Amino acid sequence: MVTGDSVPQNRSSDIRMLGTFWIIYGIARLIAALWLISFTNTATVMFGALLNRVPDPFTMMNFFHIFYIFLIVLSAVCGVFGILAGVALLASRKSGRMLGLIAGFLSLSDIPLGLTLGIYSLIFLLPLPSKRLPD
Repeated sequence: MVTGDSVPQNRSSDIRMLGTFWIIYGIARLIAALWLISFTNTATVMFGALLNRVPDPFTMMNFFHIFYIFLIVLSAVCGVFGILAGVALLASRKSGRMLGLIAGFLSLSDIPLGLTLGIYSLIFLLPLPSKRLPD
């Protein structure tokens, strides 16, 4: 059933809540980046223990280090953009929408919290169509 009635929404409280969630998520991702950095040696030893029967363990270890550094950088970038987006949304800045979209896109790789927050942000912050589609 499709009706022409619109549901009134309080977008300012939704934006404040979204900004708060982005700040919390950003802090969590920065903590995760620090956590990954602190366990670099342990992760290297654990991954290296799996390579005793691989024909070329040094190449595999190099790929592991590249992937691990990528995870650290991704977590830090998501954290920084999350905090920036949250602060900009709470301050009702024009840049908040763009920062929220960037943070939402970057957070899609983090299951389940980043995926949920990213999808909601992308849907909420993307521009609405100017014309209503025909029924």
